[in-house]
Amino acid sequence: MKYIYPFSAIVGQEEMKKGLLLNAVNPKLSGILIRGEKGTAKSTAVRALAALLPEIDVVADCPFSCDPDDITTMCMDCRQRLAAGEELPRARRKMRVVDLPVSATEDRVVGTLDIEQAIKKGEKHFEPGVLAQANRGILYVDEVNLLDDHVVDVLLDSAAMGVNTVEREGVSFTHPAQFILVGTMNPEEGELRPQLLDRFGLCVHITGIMDPELRVEVIRRRAAFEEDPEGFTRQWEGEEEKLRRQIVAAKKLLPEVEIPEEMLYLIAKIAIEMGVDGHRADLVMMKAARTMAALAGRTEVTRDDVHSSVNLALLHRMRRKPFQEMDIDREKLQVIMGGQKARHAHDYHHGHSHR
Repeated sequence: MKYIYPFSAIVGQEEMKKGLLLNAVNPKLSGILIRGEKGTAKSTAVRALAALLPEIDVVADCPFSCDPDDITTMCMDCRQRLAAGEELPRARRKMRVVDLPVSATEDRVVGTLDIEQAIKKGEKHFEPGVLAQANRGILYVDEVNLLDDHVVDVLLDSAAMGVNTVEREGVSFTHPAQFILVGTMNPEEGELRPQLLDRFGLCVHITGIMDPELRVEVIRRRAAFEEDPEGFTRQWEGEEEKLRRQIVAAKKLLPEVEIPEEMLYLIAKIAIEMGVDGHRADLVMMKAARTMAALAGRTEVTRDDVHSSVNLALLHRMRRKPFQEMDIDREKLQVIMGGQKARHAHDYHHGHSHR
């Protein structure tokens, strides 16, 4: 049995963990882009997230791993079988992490339609691609900045729509493609185009840990895991279970989370003052803030939820000059949040002394 390093045992990298958890609770966030140098636990975190998530029920013989209890998200084939009165065979399994190789062609990603079959016999014969495998799982694209732009476009479209449509010579085939999209990249190897960057819901920039004590803890835990993966995994199972329960509870709670009008104004104000283009940033901030509230077990969004979502939602959407580092102006954010703070000094206190 292959053991996977536990999510809760990852030292530091809080923003990355938060971004991954938010996507696990709310796949409508359209994925996360993790930017950072080599060796910053990017792929460890993605695999750990999949191992952490609760098992899912699937239709055992369906190439799209349809949910046997949800007709609204099923593929056509499963729907037709149900309509014909067939009992769909069920299986339970862990959520999959599907890797997309950098060399992947569009056909490999979206799947292929056999046109000859369609024309001669009137049958749609579809050969599923990576998006089919990734349905209801995690699609992991390492070095997303080195992928063909067109392929990235296709991925982001599916991540946003939740379906994949393949068209050839007037024949089309559609199947569900709902997945958590996680892209990682090393900015030293080139950037993503701004249009593509903007389509990732969240983005984090991670660097190596500079605190010696934490670095030593990284070494200790890693060594302990390599020496005795089973024992180490067992040691963290309590924490993992706690987190698993928190995710399940947050998913249930999310539809009930309300966002007060003044929080919407705060979000709009932050987006305007921080100078981001378009409206996607506001929407993502709102969704992220609602998801934060659900993770905390609350049904109303607070200023802290909005504050914690700023970094993830805006980092990659800030206008910047060529070669300028991605960064959020903390002081400016403090002032914006502070400007709206006068009436709520009590509920938003970070102990900053305003000079």
